[in-house]
Amino acid sequence: MINSIQQFQVEGIKRLSEIFNNYTGDLTKIAEMVYGVTDEVTKLGCQMIAEEWESFDELLRNRKDVRKGWHIVRKDETSLITSLGEVIYKKTLFKNTETSESCYLLDQLMGLEKHVRITEDAEARVLKEASESSYRKGGAHASIKGDTISKEAVMNKLHRLDFPNIAVSEKMEMKSIYIDADEDHVSLQYLDQKGDIKKPRQNTIMPRIIYVYEGVNTEKDGRPKLVNTKYFGGVYEGTKEIKKLWNEVLDYLNEAYDLDAVENIYINGDGASWIRSGVNIIPKSKFALDKYHMHKYIIAATSHLEDSAEDARSEIYRAVHNKKKWMAEGIFDKIIEITAKDTKKKAVEKAKAYILGNWSGIMLSMKGKDENVRCSAEGHVSHVYADRMSSRPLGWCYTGADKMSRLRIYKYNQGDMLELVRYQKCEHKIAVGAEEVIYSATNMISMENENKRRLGSLADLPVYSIPYPQIKKIAAIKNHIWGL
Repeated sequence: MINSIQQFQVEGIKRLSEIFNNYTGDLTKIAEMVYGVTDEVTKLGCQMIAEEWESFDELLRNRKDVRKGWHIVRKDETSLITSLGEVIYKKTLFKNTETSESCYLLDQLMGLEKHVRITEDAEARVLKEASESSYRKGGAHASIKGDTISKEAVMNKLHRLDFPNIAVSEKMEMKSIYIDADEDHVSLQYLDQKGDIKKPRQNTIMPRIIYVYEGVNTEKDGRPKLVNTKYFGGVYEGTKEIKKLWNEVLDYLNEAYDLDAVENIYINGDGASWIRSGVNIIPKSKFALDKYHMHKYIIAATSHLEDSAEDARSEIYRAVHNKKKWMAEGIFDKIIEITAKDTKKKAVEKAKAYILGNWSGIMLSMKGKDENVRCSAEGHVSHVYADRMSSRPLGWCYTGADKMSRLRIYKYNQGDMLELVRYQKCEHKIAVGAEEVIYSATNMISMENENKRRLGSLADLPVYSIPYPQIKKIAAIKNHIWGL
């Protein structure tokens, strides 16, 4: 790090001076100034990082006591893409005297897997961009300097992702909890491999979304805002998977709330069987039908009546508000009698079955005293899923649709992308009984003399407030197990 700064004092400052002089001569060249400064600063940063990594590699080469059982094979040049830019550095290949295994000990020290090309911070940038736009743009935003990885590499990283459970700090006491649920409709190109979708109707998959919140506040601009929203979702197909999803929600509720103190849990949705099944898993829960879908079906059942449509709707709404299910059934039967076209009759019969089948849910949403019992799932599906997955003409594979929906869920839960990257890796083992290593005065003087010989005139350039913690570096190495 010191060498890089000293080199920058000689050369980099001159280049910066030229950049600012050019700007002073023409104040309209703001962009050129910013680009120039960015380039110099990022170049310095990458050089400092390379020097720091090489300093650890040099310690491994020079100190046999910290690499017991390993001998030097050769030194290789390599590079890593970081969020700052590509860092080019040298590292030493070692060979184990007992096992004959070869390894870059520096990679072990840094927690790098074999053949890795990108650091955790750069990978976090990639995932963030990919979650918002596309695999291609994600790969193009690996660093602020524009270093790239392929869209295929981005896709592979996404497909391998695992996601942590929602962290809960403490249990809260709430009288009522609200749950909304819905799904998106995403187009598939293939399931496991291209060409395995034989029937056109099988080319759609439905990522589910469930979110839990504690109520609704009104913002200054009058817009409603859900309180303490937590999202759950992904591709869950079949009864077992749906049950698994609802159990994930239940696990969170048990962790986050004192369920003994909860009086009511409302599950809001469009009446789909998978949503209603949540009542069987979530204790103290009741299903409330989404008003939007109730209105949608009533309109579908009456729109063909022309001048009489408004009167028919009013009759249905009157039956709903008066809690008279038999009256609503009679109105639908009358509409069916006066409907001539079979297609329209089927639409009315479908609406009748929907309204009567969800009658208890309609009563809860329409006549309940809790004003927070309302559903905004359509809007959340749009923001969380559709904006990235279905609003544009895209095609997904099964795994890609599942992982991207979970990544979007993670993002909307305010998840940190860097923490997600680190979650994929096992914790590094720590060596037991590693000794503390301290440099003697003779060692330090010898190292300083060697540093002056190597740097020449650069060694006399002042560098302020930059410690060189050799002792800490040695301790860090000694406290690391190589895992081979």
